[in-house]
Amino acid sequence: MRVLVTGGAGFIGRWVVKRLLDDENQVWVLDDLSNGSKENLKEFRNNPNLDVKIGDIKDAGILSKIFNNKFDICIHLAASIIVQESIDNPRKTFENDVIGTFNVLEEARKHNTKFVFMSTCMVYDKASMGGGISETHPTKAASPYAGAKLAGENMTQSYYHAYGLPTVIIRPFNTYGPCQKSTGEGGVISIFIQKELNGDVLNIYGDGTQTRDLMYVEDCAEFVVEVAYSNKANGEILNAGLGEDITINELAGIICMDKKRIRNIKHIHPQSEIPKLLCDYSKTRKLMGWEPKTSLKEGINKTREWMKKSAGK
Repeated sequence: MRVLVTGGAGFIGRWVVKRLLDDENQVWVLDDLSNGSKENLKEFRNNPNLDVKIGDIKDAGILSKIFNNKFDICIHLAASIIVQESIDNPRKTFENDVIGTFNVLEEARKHNTKFVFMSTCMVYDKASMGGGISETHPTKAASPYAGAKLAGENMTQSYYHAYGLPTVIIRPFNTYGPCQKSTGEGGVISIFIQKELNGDVLNIYGDGTQTRDLMYVEDCAEFVVEVAYSNKANGEILNAGLGEDITINELAGIICMDKKRIRNIKHIHPQSEIPKLLCDYSKTRKLMGWEPKTSLKEGINKTREWMKKSAGK
C-alpha cells in the first residue's frame, strides 16, 4: 500500500516506518524535524520504497502537494508531545496538535485516505485502585497537551461521522525503547538508563508513587500498523499498553541498584501529573488480536544495550 507517516522521523515514527517497509509498502514521511531526526531513518536511506519530505503540517501547501501521491493510509503521528512545554507554551501545542491535525484531516478527506490519529493515554483521568483504564474511562484535560489531543480526537471522530472517512483513534500508553531521546519528558526509562550509565543521580518528580504502564516501542509500532491495516478498527478508539503498571520509585530501583543515586525532587507541574496509569487493552485484544510481546524487564535490557552501543560503551 501507499502510506504517509507524519512525524515519521520521530521515535515511534521510526519504528512504524520500519514495520511498514518490512511489509513492503511504499512509505512517505513528512516531518519538520522539531522532535524527530534524520538519524532515525538513516538505516532505510537506500530503500527505494521510502520517500522523506522535510515539512510542517501547518503548511497547507506542502500537505496538498504530498497528498497528490494518492495514499491508502495516513498515520498521523506529528505533534508537540511534551506536557511541560504545553503548559509553558500552549499556543505552540494548539497550533501543532489541533490546527496541524485539522490540515492533515482535510487532505485525507479530499482524497478519501484512511486516517489514523495518534492520541495519548494522557487524555485519561487517573485509574481507580481496582482496575485499568479502558476506552470508556473518563477523560481529563489536565494539560494543554491533553486538551489539544482531545480536540484532535473529536475532529477525527467528526470526519468519520460527517463524511464517512475511515478513521481510527489510538491511545498508546507510555512507550519506550531504542531511538528514544534521553532528555525531556516522556522518556523516563531512557532518561534513567542514561543517568545510570553516566553515574549520575536519578531524579524523581514528587514522591515517586505515581505509576506508569510502559510499553516497548516495537509492540507499539505493531499495534499502530495493524490498526492502520484493519477495517475492523475504523471508527474506533483503541488502547494499547503492557497491562501492568509500576511506580516510578520501583522503576528507578530496577534501573539503578545504588539507592544513594536515586532522589525525589519537587514536581515542576504537579497539577498535570496523573497518579495512576494502567492500561486495559481488552477491547484491542478482542477486536484485533493484538497483545504486547515484550516484558518490562526484557524491554529495559534491550534499551540499555542499544544505548550502550550508541554511546560506544
